[in-house]
Amino acid sequence: MKSLLTFTAAALLFSSGITTGVASAQSPAATETATIGGKTITIKYAAPAVRGRKIFGDGNLISHDPNYPIWRAGANSATAFHTDADLDVAGLAVPKGDYTLYINTKDPDHWELIINKQTGQWGLTYQPGQDLGRVKMNMSKPPATVENLKYTLSDEGGKKGKLQLAWESHVASVPFTVK
Repeated sequence: MKSLLTFTAAALLFSSGITTGVASAQSPAATETATIGGKTITIKYAAPAVRGRKIFGDGNLISHDPNYPIWRAGANSATAFHTDADLDVAGLAVPKGDYTLYINTKDPDHWELIINKQTGQWGLTYQPGQDLGRVKMNMSKPPATVENLKYTLSDEGGKKGKLQLAWESHVASVPFTVK
């Protein structure tokens, strides 16, 4: 009887949505926010884990995405980028507003950040005609494997900032200035 009650309780919890699904547990939602030059910048993304897989390079996990070598820069829904100010992102003029971030990973050691005007879509929905533009990213290697994808927005002083993405054996960053 006790095992039947335990099973029933678990089934109720699962069916009521109290527990999280496997997909969301494997790539939990994350938000990175910073105030730079008095303006707020936010990135909302799903943070997948390496879990022993090869993520970038020949025969990698990302190469299975239908838009390869364009990557959704996260998991699940497309990675959302919001800025309360006009920005200069490594020479690209980005008006205040909402965007989606993608990464061109064709060369695993020389990525391009893609800022796309389409918003609210699933991550595998990529329309190149909606690109606001692309900028080269500064690449480096972390001291150890970065298990969970991580975005960081850093205040570099004044109205300057840095957007950084780290995952697996890659760290990619791009400077920006708040206008």
